[in-house]
Amino acid sequence: MFRLAIQMVGHRVTALIAVACAVLGGAALITATGVLAESGLRSHLPAGRLAGASVVVAADQEFHPPGDLALALPERRRIPAQLVGELGKLPGVTTSVGDIGFPAALVDAHGRVVASSSGGPQVSGHGWSSTKLLAGARVTGSAPTASGEVAVDSATAAAAGIKPGDRVQVVVNSRPASAYRVSAVVNAPGAGVYFADRTAVGLSGRSGRVDLVGLRTAPGAEARVAAEVRTKLKGTGLLTVTGAERGDTAAPGAGASRSLLVLLAGSLSGIVLLITGFVMASALAVAIGGQRRDLALMRAVGATPKQIRRLAAAQSTVVAAVAVAPGVGLGYLLAGQFRGLLADRGVIPAELPLTFSPLPALAAIVLMLLAVQASARCSAWRTSRMPATEAVAESRSEPRNPSRARTRIGVAVIVVATVMSALPLFSRTVIGATATSLAGIIGAIGLAMAGPALVRGIGGAAARATRYGGSAPTWLAMANLRAYALRNAGIVSTLAMAVVFVLTYTFTQTTVLAATAQDTSAGTLAQLRLSAPGLGGLPDGTLAAVRKTAGVKAAAPVGTTTVVWEYKEFGDPAVDSGSATILTPDAAGVLDLDVRDGSLSRLSGRTVAVSSDVARTRSATVGHTVKLVLGDGTRVDAKVVAVYGRGLGFGTVVLSHDLAAGHTTAALDQSLLIRTDGSAKARQNLTALAAARPGLTLGPANSPSTGGLKDAPPEVWINLATIIVLLVYLLLSIANKLVAATAQRRVELGALRLNGTTPRQIRAMMRREAAMTAATALTTALLLSAIPLALLGQGFLGRPWPAGPVWLLPGLAVMVTGIAFLTIELPTRQALRTPPADAIRAY
Repeated sequence: MFRLAIQMVGHRVTALIAVACAVLGGAALITATGVLAESGLRSHLPAGRLAGASVVVAADQEFHPPGDLALALPERRRIPAQLVGELGKLPGVTTSVGDIGFPAALVDAHGRVVASSSGGPQVSGHGWSSTKLLAGARVTGSAPTASGEVAVDSATAAAAGIKPGDRVQVVVNSRPASAYRVSAVVNAPGAGVYFADRTAVGLSGRSGRVDLVGLRTAPGAEARVAAEVRTKLKGTGLLTVTGAERGDTAAPGAGASRSLLVLLAGSLSGIVLLITGFVMASALAVAIGGQRRDLALMRAVGATPKQIRRLAAAQSTVVAAVAVAPGVGLGYLLAGQFRGLLADRGVIPAELPLTFSPLPALAAIVLMLLAVQASARCSAWRTSRMPATEAVAESRSEPRNPSRARTRIGVAVIVVATVMSALPLFSRTVIGATATSLAGIIGAIGLAMAGPALVRGIGGAAARATRYGGSAPTWLAMANLRAYALRNAGIVSTLAMAVVFVLTYTFTQTTVLAATAQDTSAGTLAQLRLSAPGLGGLPDGTLAAVRKTAGVKAAAPVGTTTVVWEYKEFGDPAVDSGSATILTPDAAGVLDLDVRDGSLSRLSGRTVAVSSDVARTRSATVGHTVKLVLGDGTRVDAKVVAVYGRGLGFGTVVLSHDLAAGHTTAALDQSLLIRTDGSAKARQNLTALAAARPGLTLGPANSPSTGGLKDAPPEVWINLATIIVLLVYLLLSIANKLVAATAQRRVELGALRLNGTTPRQIRAMMRREAAMTAATALTTALLLSAIPLALLGQGFLGRPWPAGPVWLLPGLAVMVTGIAFLTIELPTRQALRTPPADAIRAY
């Protein structure tokens, strides 16, 4: 059986190339997705400034809901300082250090924050004892001992142009800039700014708590010490880490970055598997369809149905085995490029590496081989089950009538997709928008099932219309569409899938972006925003100074954090993690959240405001109490005091400033929104205020983005990059499929030439078929996309059309038409070079 399969592969190279390309691209996409998922679970940041610690003890920066993936908590959770002494007494521990971190930034003579070697602001202060956690650091100078001394890392010293003995201005933890003497330069990457230990505790304002505890151990004692620490801390919820995991404890946001990779891989996996399966089934249907005569003759000479299906699966598996290896290799390269995009857009730290192992490759190989086996057996099912005489008779044609059951199922799938697309009318959220793109893909799958009946009907109507008034090539083209509805439906549905996929996914992104920009613009009453990105937060007294500035009518602090919302969904516990805005009761002077119930003026103490969408679905109306987990893991019960309508622009939850106090890493206000009287004098006054205070930056309250892609958030660019990769895969598969389908028609074209049809007439016929194929694909794709996109626009923008680039649809039309013509024209010309008698004889 295997030898026969190899021989059949040699006679059907053109058709099986399409299968090979589908397998190669599918393996690459699945492998890349698997690498991202595995990296999210197993990758770790470099140990960095903790490389000298053998064991690190820190709080768990994840929330673990029952029966679900862990959720990252990006705000620093601190631990008792008494552990430093207790753990230092364990046998084998040579040094025990309690590390604390707080905002600290050097300021040059021009009032500018000194950037680190990476180009970002330096905002990390530590006690001098933390240098004991560095690996191989060289210190030039002496340790800071007085309250007016600091040590800095070599990169910061080089950027500031300072050396031991110089004096430098330092802004520490919201305090005004003060002069310090540089006592030492520490040659270690990312080490930060070091103060005397007692001074550091006072500046941090957190006596009795430390960020983490680092332990140095005697040679060979690391494993034993780690085991003893775990035993001692059992039940406390604290983590004891060694090796590669140490780097994650240095940066609380590392867990959020890894979680994002897992979520990203999860969101990609569904669409990747859908499209890969669709393309695979289509390619194999063409390949097996071209062998129906061979399979039918084998049935006539005694082959059993099971042998026929096994033969079809065997030859497809041979082709897949050849293509899957380079596809897996390409997937690893694709994952690296995708990681680079994520790092460039600031979604993940540039230092976070990918984890490479054989697991994604193994998963891709297993999935692709299973898909090939299932698709090949399904494609050969009809021929294998038919009586031998009927199989031979039908091998040169197609079934006269498409399957009614298949058509009905396809129509039902399209109806389900249309119903699903109505979700944006009821949920103006990202989840609601996702239903639009998913509905488009499901609708395209329904089209693939109902396509033969549709194409047969269109072909029959066109053939009747051109029977008397059309030219011979035109009538032949329309008759071919009707007679070979199954073959043409596969081509039409694949082209339509590409168009629907690009339209729904792209317009979903741009519409959500436009609606978010619309919410933010309409809800922001302030004209200016004052921030201090280089300082880690606004210094004390900034708000009071701004409110006293002439021309300022209102000012209020605004920040963001992460919250986990615990609620009931259909009676079962559920959790949702997302960004939350932090506001004070006077935020109404600078923001209009479209409050529909309650008031933001009551936003004090343990209170929150929620968007109208979640208020309705989670029974969180005004007066109700909601259960939240703050960004540092603290559980709180908060009372809802307001429900607002602009949740897309300002998030689903707004925390009171009082509730968030003490539960963020920096514990400082991130920015101020300022509403002025609109005069130039007011802006000049605020500009002078910002210039007089080191590190302050004055800018517009809103980004100048108008909903376009130029200033799109990183997740939009990631989704668009995914669309491009999947579109390339779809187009390559479509091109190969069209080439294979056309090449298999050599006998048909040879018979036409023997009957007197000229090569020019055949080329004209094929061009008309290409035109009808492209027109049918574009029309059906537009019909499948129109309702979901109209409902999306109505739900998010209040109008029955989406937001997005106007050139997208014409561009897709040109692309689809060009592919249809080129991939049919070129194989046709090649087939016409073979004498017709030779073409028929070779078959």
